[in-house]
Amino acid sequence: MMKDMRLPQGYKPLLSIYETQRAIDLGNRLFADKLAGALRLHRVSAPLFVAVSSGLNDDLNGVERAVAFDINGVEGDAAVVHSLAKWKRFALKRYQFHVGEGLYTNMNAIRRDEELDCLHSAYVDQWDWEKIIDSSERNTDYLKQTVCSIVGALFETQSFLRTVFPQLNVLPSVSTDIAFVTSQELEDLFPDKTPKQREDAFVKDHPTTFLMGIGGKLKSGKPHDGRAPDYDDWDLNGDLLIWDSVGGRSFELSSMGIRVNEESLARQLRLAGCEDRRELPFHKMLLNGELPLTMGGGIGQSRVSMLLLGKAHIGEVQSSLWDEANIAAAEAAGITLL
Repeated sequence: MMKDMRLPQGYKPLLSIYETQRAIDLGNRLFADKLAGALRLHRVSAPLFVAVSSGLNDDLNGVERAVAFDINGVEGDAAVVHSLAKWKRFALKRYQFHVGEGLYTNMNAIRRDEELDCLHSAYVDQWDWEKIIDSSERNTDYLKQTVCSIVGALFETQSFLRTVFPQLNVLPSVSTDIAFVTSQELEDLFPDKTPKQREDAFVKDHPTTFLMGIGGKLKSGKPHDGRAPDYDDWDLNGDLLIWDSVGGRSFELSSMGIRVNEESLARQLRLAGCEDRRELPFHKMLLNGELPLTMGGGIGQSRVSMLLLGKAHIGEVQSSLWDEANIAAAEAAGITLL
């Protein structure tokens, strides 16, 4: 991934450093409440790390290295989570939730191999959510309905923040007119562009876009983006993309989808050449039909703050460590990194 170091010329933050902290806190609490209400979610606690042997960690694109370490008296290594995609499904079974109910949690992760830039940090903070669905809801219509609920919660959060911080009214409103497009349709529209260039070209004209069908190979022989084969169903997932008016680009606010069932897990493990994972505890339970049918996703907390507060760099809304290129670019643009 190439560094995205585009910082707008003449940029001035709309809020002071302390106002930013207040707005982040208020926005996070409000959005979590709106999201929970819209999707019938209950807050739970989540792990920062899991046992490597459990198979519960998210493998992302399959090449990222987890931060692993040993724990005194515990057999085997632990690994800091990349996300909670698999853990959440296991937790729903343990909590004995029913169809239509779900959970959400504040997820914190370390992604040591992330390419650091204006939108990407080694520190990941997001709302991870998961809910139990019925087999009749494993379709694109239900997926789209859920996306509309999430965007509605985002719009309501922005509207309230503007009453507390009227400076934010100069920013465009979050569009609730959502464009739904598949990754194959995007490749057909822009065959000579890279996946990221396709997203920018489309989302510029459709400020709220849900890009569906990510993980499997397209007609070109390449996937739009990588997806681990053992959580999302590649035919029933997508990314929520928003146009960033400050940076003049699109960015991913959420990755989500209807999760694999026994059939789609077996197929995707085969296509990805990962059939050895069948022997891991989580995968055995899923293939044996012992886990509920679910859908879920992650919503970036810092990305939401960037969007709603009109920030140019993710380091303005979260504390992390940065390389010299980011530090120099921020200083040149008059941006204070937390």
